Amino acid sequence: MEISPSILSADFGNLLSDIKKAEKEKPEFLHIDVMDGHFVPNITIGPLVIKALKGKTNIPFDVHLMIEDADKYIKEFAEAGAKNITVHQEACLHLDRTLQFIKSMGIMASVALNPATPLETLKYVLPSVDMVLIMTVNPGFGGQVFIEEMYEKIRELAYIRESRGLNFKIEVDGGINVDNINDVVFAGADVIVAGSSIFGSGDPGDNIKKLRGAVKR
Repeated sequence: MEISPSILSADFGNLLSDIKKAEKEKPEFLHIDVMDGHFVPNITIGPLVIKALKGKTNIPFDVHLMIEDADKYIKEFAEAGAKNITVHQEACLHLDRTLQFIKSMGIMASVALNPATPLETLKYVLPSVDMVLIMTVNPGFGGQVFIEEMYEKIRELAYIRESRGLNFKIEVDGGINVDNINDVVFAGADVIVAGSSIFGSGDPGDNIKKLRGAVKR
């Protein structure tokens, strides 16, 4: 299991300090949610903030674009330091073209699905993706409650991956904490995105350790 702390729940007034605290536990990714106020009802950060963090942490940037017309900004985010860019199936007119464009930047290309979007919509792009991000809350805000029906979706995706002999990672984002992380991993998740349960209170590094400790081997 890999951890991708979401800075959406970090203290933006002390962002680098919070990231450094998380860095102590060597998370595999740093999840950066980019929202435009159109595709989702919130506005967060852009490539300038990511560029400002570049070189100040050794955690690879896992950039989640919750925006319309992502193609316009992919090059800018890649140059800012993204190691993985995730786009939404629901926001991409030509999804395969967008994924290939991301790959042409020499970085990982991933795709996200909102809770109500069926896995069938990804059938023909799965061989091209590095990760599939299953949203287990409706995107836009941190601190939401995990949608229980998404366990079945994670399990189904894991089955599809195995039956087709594919090797993308399954990333899961939304409402994950020490009480449910084991169930999420057991369902098939490889990468856990956690915001409130890491940055909400207490030390981020200690909280990562607690999340990892809650997963039964």
